[in-house]
Amino acid sequence: MRIIATLFICLPTFLFAQSAEEVLKSANGKIDNSKYKEAVAELSAYLNSNANNKEVLNKRGYAKNQLGDFYGAIGDYNFALELDSTYSDALNNRGEAKFNLGDDYGAIEDFDKAIKHDPKSAEAYNNRGFAKYNIEDLQGAYFDFSKAIELDPKDADKYFNRAVIKAELEEYISAIDDYNKAIELDGSSADSYNFRGVAKYGIGQIDEAIKDYDKAISMEAKDPVMYENRALAKTDKEDFEGALADYSKSIELYSEDPDTYNLRGVIYYNLEDYDNAIADYNSAIELDPYNPVYYDNRALSKAAKEDYKGAVKDYSFSIELYPQDPETFHQRGLAKINMGDNYDGCLDLNTAVELGSEEAKDSIKELCK
Repeated sequence: MRIIATLFICLPTFLFAQSAEEVLKSANGKIDNSKYKEAVAELSAYLNSNANNKEVLNKRGYAKNQLGDFYGAIGDYNFALELDSTYSDALNNRGEAKFNLGDDYGAIEDFDKAIKHDPKSAEAYNNRGFAKYNIEDLQGAYFDFSKAIELDPKDADKYFNRAVIKAELEEYISAIDDYNKAIELDGSSADSYNFRGVAKYGIGQIDEAIKDYDKAISMEAKDPVMYENRALAKTDKEDFEGALADYSKSIELYSEDPDTYNLRGVIYYNLEDYDNAIADYNSAIELDPYNPVYYDNRALSKAAKEDYKGAVKDYSFSIELYPQDPETFHQRGLAKINMGDNYDGCLDLNTAVELGSEEAKDSIKELCK
């Protein structure tokens, strides 16, 4: 009986021990369903008795990366690469983990090695493009995204990525071509319409840009940036009421961006609603007290309400933050003159001229006799 019992204990281990292929297949199923912890547990159980399997180590690293355990992922990739230093998947994946940790240069080194060992890896080129973008190597990113497209021409995301680079390089027409291709391959991305709208805005196609923003918002109504982009386009068309509604929606969705308050303040100013403009500039300054533009804009609204003392105070704050703007000296000089302080006002106008303001020269001729 004892011998039979021993056989009974050992037999299931022999019969039911999973092969690496079975473990990987099962883990992939869990990963596909975002069950990363379960995948890690299953892969770890296998590695406890089969520690030298590079594919299983690589897969566990991938699951850890998805869980945000980037250092743990790198550890697994390191073990896999100790077994095979030419293992391109592990090099690419380790590069992704380093990228996620903000180590762009370390990531690029790994992507370089992955490409060396597998020159047809579209993902390695694509990933290296992201890292190069982060270090502001736009031409390098352009090349990598182009190579990724050459190797995998049916992936909409890769066209989108290259289009973003083209737009940053102000190659708007070419960027629009790539956004068109991305939309042709996958029309379900609101970002593609939104960014195409930005590119169209960049070449002055304001109406077409608004159509793209409309489409993007119809697909993703919770993105504050899309409303802000549409508001900018509406402002160009002097549709101030429409722009006001879009900025208000953007602020409703995300109330921590000082520039959105500033831009809405500009709309209120154009609508001659100076009190609401000042309220928005107050909010912008509260969120970012070191931006001179917000003080300049609030000063303009105060001056429009004939609060010249308040305007001078704001212009002075602005000059303290950025003393090289001739227009701020020009406007402060005008505000001082409106207060009756012609001497100091004309000093400011002269400073504005010294800094390069042609308009201040005309003001001096008219007001400083």
